[in-house]
Amino acid sequence: MSEAQGYSRRSGFIAIVGRPNVGKSTLLNKLVGQKISITSRKAQTTRHRVTGVRTEPAVQFVFVDTPGFQTRHGGRLNAALNRSVRQTLSDVDAVLMVVEAGKFNLGDKQVVNLLPEDRPVLLVVNKQDEVKDRAAMLEYLQKVSESRPFAEIVPVSAKHGIGLDELLKTLARYLPEGEFLYGEDDVTDQTERMLAAELIREKLFRLCGEEIPYATAVVIDKFEEEGSLRRIFATILVDRDSQKAIVIGKGGERLKAISTQARLDMEKLFDGKVYLEVWVKVKGGWSDDVRVLKSLGIE
Repeated sequence: MSEAQGYSRRSGFIAIVGRPNVGKSTLLNKLVGQKISITSRKAQTTRHRVTGVRTEPAVQFVFVDTPGFQTRHGGRLNAALNRSVRQTLSDVDAVLMVVEAGKFNLGDKQVVNLLPEDRPVLLVVNKQDEVKDRAAMLEYLQKVSESRPFAEIVPVSAKHGIGLDELLKTLARYLPEGEFLYGEDDVTDQTERMLAAELIREKLFRLCGEEIPYATAVVIDKFEEEGSLRRIFATILVDRDSQKAIVIGKGGERLKAISTQARLDMEKLFDGKVYLEVWVKVKGGWSDDVRVLKSLGIE
């Protein structure tokens, strides 16, 4: 619709999908210009449908970061995450499928099989700066293109911000014309409570590395605001006593580091002082407990 017909703007929802650990959350944070989705080298870091908003004069992009589609593990938790991915794909106007440059494995092919036929899908080739052989890159793109017809192929480096302007310019053409869906100053629909829990979980993954399994969770027990001060009390759930010991660390040093780094990130994100207390609790089988999953906003 032309400006004379009433609209001079475009806006729409865009799903960011891909196998675990290809850089979806890093891409979302860069596109939005603010950290709203946690990142980690551990697969399946993202558990919630995280919405990030980028508003330009004539276009509003509403990005939806999804959990990496999980095929290796069962249980209620991963079943709920996979439902989240499918639901997201049915609700959006366009899809960004993120792959890692030079790699296209079974996990990528499984994601391709989930992609909707009635939505434009743009292939985002992340970490393109790590592939120096141009001929190899062209051969790789040809191989990936055979998996399905993509509306566009855009090489980027999310980490270094390379190619993102071109991605946005290309993506804008596939969004419907209409008024903006969010306020022009909005960057996410995540509550501060949810963001706080995610930041703690990110530090948990980063500081514990492979020592701690994927099946951990963070529950915000209390979130209080006193002027610009936020008082936050949180619990890290683990399955076994041995995992609790790992999270706490010798003399409590690891838990202290997790809390300190999370608090500093919260203060930057919330633009105010944060008082944070974090405890660790053993709750065997929490990832199959419907009540726990509902309290986390997953089930």
